Amino acid sequence: MDEMLSDALTNAAGTSGLVSMIVSLLCVVLSWWALQNLKLDLFIRYPKSPQGRLLHLLLAIVLGHFVAGFFLDYLNWSGQIRFMF
Repeated sequence: MDEMLSDALTNAAGTSGLVSMIVSLLCVVLSWWALQNLKLDLFIRYPKSPQGRLLHLLLAIVLGHFVAGFFLDYLNWSGQIRFMF
């Protein structure tokens, strides 16, 4: 019985981690795509330089992280609603 519970918990933790990774990567990709429309030349002297591209990537990662955090929190909260009733 303990082994079945241990396997179920391990499987749930692995699934949760995989979902979190996929959602995070998708949100970073979506953020990168959305930031393509941003005119960075208004803020950066040379937006096509390696530093400008790195800043673009870092902005996409930060924005994607926040968006993924929102979606993962929302998914977690919606799963906890069933314990209310």
